[in-house]
Amino acid sequence: MELNSIGPANGARTERKRVGRGIGSGFGKTCGRGHKGQKSRAGGFHKVGFEGGQMPLQRRLPKRGFKSMTNDRNVEVRLSAIDRLPVDEIDLATLMQANLVAQNALSAKVVLSGEISRKVTLKGVGATTRARAAIEAAGGSIVE
Repeated sequence: MELNSIGPANGARTERKRVGRGIGSGFGKTCGRGHKGQKSRAGGFHKVGFEGGQMPLQRRLPKRGFKSMTNDRNVEVRLSAIDRLPVDEIDLATLMQANLVAQNALSAKVVLSGEISRKVTLKGVGATTRARAAIEAAGGSIVE
């Protein structure tokens, strides 16, 4: 194989359809648009979801629920991961530097998963009731 013999795979590139070029082309006269109707006209488009004047589905159905856009930016951190951190004072920035939470996280909460064997202070980081009890039992504290 040489560089000058390389080409696109068969069927990867097709010639564009040239419409309105006479009877023999197969796309003369009506140019593949059929006869009459909205789709045969120039600019014959409609809004997405338009149903010809009938009340569209997205308007017939009731509105329901709410999805918080910030919900996935509130993250959970395991107690065992907190135990492995080399610092004693832990806040959201510390967790970001240790790659325990994403850089765009808004808040973090410690959950009871694993054990903690040393004294740590949590600042601006929440904790579940049982995680708080485990931290305080190890001599640590939580500052809101």
